[in-house]
Amino acid sequence: MKVCVYCGSSDGVPGRYLELAAEVGTAIAGRGWGLVSGGGRKSMMGAVAVAARKGGARTVGVIPRSMVEREWADHDSDELLVTETMRERKALMEAHADAFLALPGGIGTCEELFEVWTAGSLDLHDKPVVVLDPDGHYTGLLDWVSGLVERGFASQHSPLTRLTVATTVEEALDACHVSRSTV
Repeated sequence: MKVCVYCGSSDGVPGRYLELAAEVGTAIAGRGWGLVSGGGRKSMMGAVAVAARKGGARTVGVIPRSMVEREWADHDSDELLVTETMRERKALMEAHADAFLALPGGIGTCEELFEVWTAGSLDLHDKPVVVLDPDGHYTGLLDWVSGLVERGFASQHSPLTRLTVATTVEEALDACHVSRSTV
């Protein structure tokens, strides 16, 4: 089982989010799973990978060459895949993962989440898509998506039925392991 974790990679992220990322990495390793990440060594992205490796998990980092050249790459990854573009990066991350888990993050995290969430909603994959939101980081976004049905921009089969929102690490990882065919 390999979980692709999307999360913030910006400097200045509050310490509680770095701790959350480390807790996720430790829990992934504790289950004997592997981690797929954006291949960066900074902020939450680095914290989740370091903790996963420390716990014995295999880590696969996928990063665009431009970010390697900026010295952002996590060269300690068990496997570091370098792409030319962000689109190639996301495709490789998706191909290597059995489930997707979004932690708090910015527009990059949201963009990655929306892509796999939309693909799942269109039945282009059946992998679990999970948001770990212990403090309401995604509340406004989820409220907006809920309103799409009312406004006619989404069918009655709401996109929210294809997303699991969890408030604890254990709940989030349990949801990552659920087979979509049984949900």
